Amino acid sequence: MKTQRNKQMEEEIDAIVIAHADDEEAWDQPVNVRKKKTTSVSLPAALAERAFFFSRVHKEKNTGNWIARIIQERLDMEEAAFTGLKRDMFAKSAR
Repeated sequence: MKTQRNKQMEEEIDAIVIAHADDEEAWDQPVNVRKKKTTSVSLPAALAERAFFFSRVHKEKNTGNWIARIIQERLDMEEAAFTGLKRDMFAKSAR
């Protein structure tokens, strides 16, 4: 029943779009969408196996998402430590 309703809605939307296809005033300015750039990182097999194991321990279905979260957490810690060191360095030089 839900699929039939969705199909009807799609057909209604299609009919509206077709009816306004030649009416330039019915359309907004075009929207440009850029694909998010991704990158690949190679991992040694042993490290990938450990990551896979621990992603499952933490009940993460996607190992890539788990690795990204771990990297983000580590970067946050590194940035906090770096900021603290910079603050201490400037405090000592101001004396």
